[in-house]
Amino acid sequence: MEYGTASILDYKGRGAKAKAHRDFVFDELMLLINSTWGKEFKDKAYAGFSLGGLSAIEMVWNHPDVFSKAGVFSGSLWWRLKDLHDGYNEDTDRIIHKLVREGSYKPGLKFYFTTGSYDEKMDRNNNGVIDSIDDTLGLIEELEKKGYKNKDDIHYVNYEDGRHDVKTWGRAMPAFLKWGWGTVNSQ
Repeated sequence: MEYGTASILDYKGRGAKAKAHRDFVFDELMLLINSTWGKEFKDKAYAGFSLGGLSAIEMVWNHPDVFSKAGVFSGSLWWRLKDLHDGYNEDTDRIIHKLVREGSYKPGLKFYFTTGSYDEKMDRNNNGVIDSIDDTLGLIEELEKKGYKNKDDIHYVNYEDGRHDVKTWGRAMPAFLKWGWGTVNSQ
């Protein structure tokens, strides 16, 4: 219930505490980070996996004044307004796709997506591509329609042997950090 899209619940009412999650990030976590390091960081990212990836993209999309990068690892981008058996329309009922489609270009945002070829087995449109990959590519397409450039603003990696698990996401995190901030001196 804490993850999802804070602005819109899914068709089962899931995500009812996503606003509380968002408020925690702004009212507690960001304050703690700033007070601990004694400064406001100019470049902030929000990343997550699965439903956390959905929360990350929505947080960055809705708060470009705070975050500049989103990391979405096997994101639950299927989050939808209708059940598959209740008139679901892929073009209009995926929530994060709808938010991006109805939003506007926000300069400076960058997006990092990963999927795994073994994230799942579901293929709701029977096109031979699992939904995790389809939903990610669909969201990338929506971002490109807004003016974001693939390679400059959007980076996508599919791990051919990747699964919907911590081991795969553990491989994705260092790559995301290098993409976002280059190499870091370990000294």
